[in-house]
Amino acid sequence: MSGAHLVAVDWGTSSLRGALLDADGRVLAEQSHPRGILTVPPGGFPEVFESLFGEWMAPPGTRCLISGMAGSKQGWVEAPYCACPAGVAEVSARIRSIEPARIAIVPGLSDMHDGVPDVMRGEEVQIFGAMALTGLQDGLFVLPGTHNKWARVAQGRVSGFRTFMTGEFYALLSQHSILSRTIDATAPLDEAAFLEGVTQADNGQGLLHNAFGARTLSLFDRMRASELASYLSGVLIGEELRTQSVHAAGELVLIGTPALTQRYSLALRAAGIQARTLGAEATWAGLHALHTIDEAETP
Repeated sequence: MSGAHLVAVDWGTSSLRGALLDADGRVLAEQSHPRGILTVPPGGFPEVFESLFGEWMAPPGTRCLISGMAGSKQGWVEAPYCACPAGVAEVSARIRSIEPARIAIVPGLSDMHDGVPDVMRGEEVQIFGAMALTGLQDGLFVLPGTHNKWARVAQGRVSGFRTFMTGEFYALLSQHSILSRTIDATAPLDEAAFLEGVTQADNGQGLLHNAFGARTLSLFDRMRASELASYLSGVLIGEELRTQSVHAAGELVLIGTPALTQRYSLALRAAGIQARTLGAEATWAGLHALHTIDEAETP
């Protein structure tokens, strides 16, 4: 079994990614598809999985570990959340088997704030991978996306986290609000306009007021449509950063796509904070780390 390959899969809501890893965690091949869980009909997960990964799974001893929304109530098999604080060992112990010794699903994490639960699925694997790649056992790990995660890690375990709907709010405001009339949401990043929005978010007036500036700046011909998209993004990300004690966080690691981590890096640098940045490699490293422990504990 020690020489067998691992098929690492990140199965999200709208898409999925997979990587074939060797025994040392090196990536041998990758693939991605627009086959998120919302595209899979009831009972259709085995067929979709086999059509995409059947060739990789063919050699004897190959195992697959799946993270993300495939473990949700709407997914293949529900893998109940693991409560924080939790590290690789705790999550590995809660891995849910689909086909014994062949396919299994990683549970997400849950946290509680003032009586209100918070959850993540898939990001915990990226955090574990980032820890493995950087050697960090303490710090703040930020995962930009539709629902951004800010996770604090202490002594190698996720001690708690917060979710921010920044990406979804940007989509709603830029595509479905009055702001959509004057914003070009397809425009590339304008760093100056973005940083102006980040600065504006720190004026103490709140998001509901500052977001309206993306309309009035257009009315008074202060910004073009292409600049306003970046300005609004800066206002929203700036509001997110305003709630965090980033200066007291110690090491800070950004994990995500370059398009998103670039914006957070800009906003953090404006505040005098440097961050390490990782991408898809964090997911594969995290699934490999979980697989290694799970394999060692399997009789």
